[in-house]
Amino acid sequence: MSTFVVENRIWDPAEQMPRQERAALQLARLRETVERAARVPFYQKFFQKTGLSPEKIRTLDDLRRLPFTTKSDMRDNYPLGLCAVPRAELARIHGSSGTTGVPTFVGYTKKDLRTWAGLCARFLVAGGLRPEHTVQVAFGYGLFTGGFGLHYGIEEVGAAIIPAASGNTPRQIMLIRDLEPDVLICTPSYALNMAEVMHSMDIDPHTTSVKYAHFGGEMWTEDLRVEIENQTGILAFNNYGLSEILGPGVSGECAVREGMHLQEDHFLVECLDPETLEPVEDYSYGELVITALTREAMPMIRYRTRDIAALDPCLCECGRTTRRMSRVMGRSDDMLIIRGVNVFPSQIEEALLAVEGTAPHYLIEVDRPGAMDEVCVKVEVNPAFFSDKMSEMQELRDRIDRKIQGYTGIHVKVELVAPRSIERSAGKAVRVMDHRSKRK
Repeated sequence: MSTFVVENRIWDPAEQMPRQERAALQLARLRETVERAARVPFYQKFFQKTGLSPEKIRTLDDLRRLPFTTKSDMRDNYPLGLCAVPRAELARIHGSSGTTGVPTFVGYTKKDLRTWAGLCARFLVAGGLRPEHTVQVAFGYGLFTGGFGLHYGIEEVGAAIIPAASGNTPRQIMLIRDLEPDVLICTPSYALNMAEVMHSMDIDPHTTSVKYAHFGGEMWTEDLRVEIENQTGILAFNNYGLSEILGPGVSGECAVREGMHLQEDHFLVECLDPETLEPVEDYSYGELVITALTREAMPMIRYRTRDIAALDPCLCECGRTTRRMSRVMGRSDDMLIIRGVNVFPSQIEEALLAVEGTAPHYLIEVDRPGAMDEVCVKVEVNPAFFSDKMSEMQELRDRIDRKIQGYTGIHVKVELVAPRSIERSAGKAVRVMDHRSKRK
């Protein structure tokens, strides 16, 4: 019996390339990347110091002789010091918001933009998109790569686009009702927000025209996918990317939805222990380190993403021959260390979604008022489970606490809050507030 949730379609024959043939292509493209990188002063210094050159890259194992690149390196070379082409050859510039420090910018040539559109087309088609569909894009259009990346991928497939941009939820719902899109593009938390607002407008989310959704822009769990699909009737697909490497299009789910297929003809992906920087075994969690093999404007080598995931080398039923990556379970720099225990916010989300009566909206607050860390998890109560009996609410708090302790190994304070009291966002949801740094 097939496990496909949509018709199994493949956009680019390269997705089915024999692995040995792909490895030869990766090696050739790695040499070309090193040659392009040699034009960038940041990499030039390393090559001059080590004597490394494209000719000395003889096997893919030689990747480990190349330097790591970090977000700090991008900031140190602000704004476009890592570009390998003259400014006149840039066709577009994207970047981060810079809300947590100096922003980072990434440049694209015309060829880079064509590559990007094709990679987005791959995962969109794998997740059900067809040329006759209409797609509502509820991502922001700006420096953030998500909106434009998906936009041009959709155009590549030939589907119609409603460029709704982010925010203004009543207008988003009006567009869905009046223009009847087949596909929705947004963050998973915003999809939940839209479902909530629909209910407040006496609209059943299951009655809309939307059949599929491609979610990105933030980490989310499998349990959250189930919650969204139950609330909306939409079939939800996951994809992965980051602006420093290209944007969305690094990987995406197929019709099987058991991991995201890496676009390995364009990216070399390592999974390393974030402390030792040694490779971890297949299926084990580690930090993704990515080398972009086909970028002209900014040839990124061994970029430390800080994203924690696992790699699966098994061949997929869909016919693609690429490795798959798991969901991102957290970031090495976002991991919370609570009383000596490593905790990812995604673990708390999984615990909450496993408790009947809680809504999928929460906020984790961490503080250290004395010598010990304290964690308070604010959780919205599903209106159907709200009670004015203190004993029933205490029992719900205890169940949540036990479930979180089972998933994370730590005890937390649980605070039940009213529906819609936790702030909603049209972009990335804020899940953690760590007050400990303010006390130093």
